[in-house]
Amino acid sequence: MREALKEAEKAYEAGEVPVGAVVVSDHRIIARTHNLTERLNDVTAHAEMQAITAAADYLGGKYLSDCTLYVTLEPCSMCAGAIFWAQVGTLVYGADDEKRGFTLVGGNLLHPKTQVLRGVEAPASSAILKRFFQERRPG
Repeated sequence: MREALKEAEKAYEAGEVPVGAVVVSDHRIIARTHNLTERLNDVTAHAEMQAITAAADYLGGKYLSDCTLYVTLEPCSMCAGAIFWAQVGTLVYGADDEKRGFTLVGGNLLHPKTQVLRGVEAPASSAILKRFFQERRPG
Protein backbone atom coordinates (compact mmCIF):
# COMPACT_ATOMS: atom_id res chain seq x y z
CA MET A 1 0.00 0.00 0.00
CA ARG A 2 2.94 2.32 0.55
CA GLU A 3 3.69 2.17 -3.17
CA ALA A 4 0.07 3.06 -3.95
CA LEU A 5 0.43 6.03 -1.58
CA LYS A 6 3.49 7.15 -3.55
CA GLU A 7 1.33 7.09 -6.67
CA ALA A 8 -1.33 9.13 -4.87
CA GLU A 9 1.35 11.74 -4.12
CA LYS A 10 2.22 11.87 -7.83
CA ALA A 11 -1.45 12.47 -8.62
CA TYR A 12 -1.59 15.22 -5.98
CA GLU A 13 1.45 16.95 -7.45
CA ALA A 14 -0.14 16.77 -10.91
CA GLY A 15 -3.41 18.31 -9.72
CA GLU A 16 -5.30 15.04 -9.99
CA VAL A 17 -7.52 13.67 -7.22
CA PRO A 18 -4.82 11.85 -5.23
CA VAL A 19 -5.65 8.19 -5.64
CA GLY A 20 -2.91 5.69 -6.38
CA ALA A 21 -2.95 2.02 -7.32
CA VAL A 22 -0.53 -0.83 -7.81
CA VAL A 23 -1.02 -4.41 -8.94
CA VAL A 24 1.13 -7.17 -7.48
CA SER A 25 1.68 -10.62 -8.99
CA ASP A 26 4.08 -13.19 -7.56
CA HIS A 27 5.33 -10.64 -4.99
CA ARG A 28 6.29 -8.16 -7.74
CA ILE A 29 4.66 -4.89 -8.71
CA ILE A 30 3.55 -5.29 -12.32
CA ALA A 31 1.57 -2.06 -12.61
CA ARG A 32 1.64 1.27 -10.80
CA THR A 33 -0.41 4.31 -11.61
CA HIS A 34 -2.66 7.05 -10.30
CA ASN A 35 -5.70 9.03 -11.38
CA LEU A 36 -5.22 10.54 -14.82
CA THR A 37 -8.68 12.01 -15.42
CA GLU A 38 -7.45 15.60 -15.82
CA ARG A 39 -4.37 14.79 -17.87
CA LEU A 40 -6.25 12.51 -20.26
CA ASN A 41 -9.51 14.49 -20.13
CA ASP A 42 -11.20 11.15 -19.47
CA VAL A 43 -13.66 10.57 -16.62
CA THR A 44 -12.89 6.83 -16.73
CA ALA A 45 -9.13 7.27 -16.16
CA HIS A 46 -9.30 6.30 -12.47
CA ALA A 47 -6.23 4.78 -10.87
CA GLU A 48 -7.83 1.32 -10.70
CA MET A 49 -8.79 1.35 -14.38
CA GLN A 50 -5.28 2.39 -15.39
CA ALA A 51 -3.73 -0.28 -13.14
CA ILE A 52 -5.97 -3.07 -14.45
CA THR A 53 -5.15 -2.16 -18.05
CA ALA A 54 -1.41 -1.99 -17.37
CA ALA A 55 -1.39 -5.28 -15.45
CA ALA A 56 -3.39 -7.11 -18.12
CA ASP A 57 -1.00 -5.79 -20.76
CA TYR A 58 2.00 -6.92 -18.71
CA LEU A 59 0.56 -10.40 -18.19
CA GLY A 60 -0.72 -10.74 -21.73
CA GLY A 61 -4.21 -11.66 -20.56
CA LYS A 62 -7.33 -10.00 -19.24
CA TYR A 63 -7.76 -11.95 -16.00
CA LEU A 64 -5.95 -10.91 -12.83
CA SER A 65 -7.12 -13.77 -10.61
CA ASP A 66 -3.63 -14.33 -9.19
CA CYS A 67 -3.07 -10.62 -8.55
CA THR A 68 -3.61 -8.18 -5.73
CA LEU A 69 -4.81 -4.67 -6.49
CA TYR A 70 -3.84 -2.07 -3.88
CA VAL A 71 -5.67 1.24 -4.11
CA THR A 72 -5.68 4.14 -1.68
CA LEU A 73 -9.43 4.82 -1.92
CA GLU A 74 -12.40 2.47 -2.00
CA PRO A 75 -13.25 1.88 -5.66
CA CYS A 76 -16.36 3.43 -7.17
CA SER A 77 -18.98 1.25 -8.82
CA MET A 78 -17.36 1.70 -12.26
CA CYS A 79 -14.01 0.50 -10.99
CA ALA A 80 -15.65 -2.31 -9.01
CA GLY A 81 -17.21 -3.49 -12.27
CA ALA A 82 -13.80 -3.53 -13.94
CA ILE A 83 -12.35 -5.37 -10.93
CA PHE A 84 -15.17 -7.91 -11.34
CA TRP A 85 -14.55 -8.45 -15.05
CA ALA A 86 -10.79 -8.71 -14.53
CA GLN A 87 -11.47 -11.27 -11.78
CA VAL A 88 -8.93 -9.61 -9.48
CA GLY A 89 -7.92 -12.12 -6.81
CA THR A 90 -7.56 -9.67 -3.93
CA LEU A 91 -8.55 -6.05 -3.52
CA VAL A 92 -6.84 -4.06 -0.77
CA TYR A 93 -7.94 -0.48 -0.23
CA GLY A 94 -7.21 2.32 2.20
CA ALA A 95 -9.83 4.98 2.84
CA ASP A 96 -13.55 4.34 2.59
CA ASP A 97 -15.34 6.50 0.02
CA GLU A 98 -18.47 7.53 1.89
CA LYS A 99 -19.98 9.28 -1.14
CA ARG A 100 -19.16 7.08 -4.13
CA GLY A 101 -17.68 3.81 -2.87
CA PHE A 102 -18.91 0.54 -4.32
CA THR A 103 -20.10 -0.71 -0.92
CA LEU A 104 -22.77 2.01 -0.93
CA VAL A 105 -24.57 0.22 -3.75
CA GLY A 106 -24.61 -3.17 -2.09
CA GLY A 107 -21.06 -4.43 -2.28
CA ASN A 108 -21.99 -7.34 -4.55
CA LEU A 109 -20.19 -5.72 -7.46
CA LEU A 110 -16.99 -7.75 -7.14
CA HIS A 111 -16.29 -11.23 -8.44
CA PRO A 112 -17.38 -13.82 -5.84
CA LYS A 113 -13.81 -15.11 -5.54
CA THR A 114 -12.28 -11.67 -4.95
CA GLN A 115 -11.04 -11.24 -1.40
CA VAL A 116 -11.29 -7.75 0.09
CA LEU A 117 -9.17 -6.09 2.76
CA ARG A 118 -10.23 -2.57 3.66
CA GLY A 119 -8.75 0.13 5.83
CA VAL A 120 -5.09 -0.62 5.06
CA GLU A 121 -3.15 2.64 5.56
CA ALA A 122 -6.54 4.39 5.82
CA PRO A 123 -5.28 7.39 7.84
CA ALA A 124 -2.57 8.20 5.28
CA SER A 125 -4.96 7.59 2.38
CA SER A 126 -7.58 9.89 3.93
CA ALA A 127 -5.08 12.59 4.84
CA ILE A 128 -3.86 13.21 1.29
CA LEU A 129 -7.44 13.39 0.00
CA LYS A 130 -8.47 15.83 2.74
CA ARG A 131 -5.43 18.01 2.08
CA PHE A 132 -6.16 18.04 -1.65
CA PHE A 133 -9.81 19.08 -1.28
CA GLN A 134 -9.15 21.59 1.52
CA GLU A 135 -6.71 23.40 -0.77
CA ARG A 136 -9.21 23.49 -3.61
CA ARG A 137 -12.36 24.19 -1.61
CA PRO A 138 -11.34 26.67 1.07
CA GLY A 139 -13.82 27.89 3.62
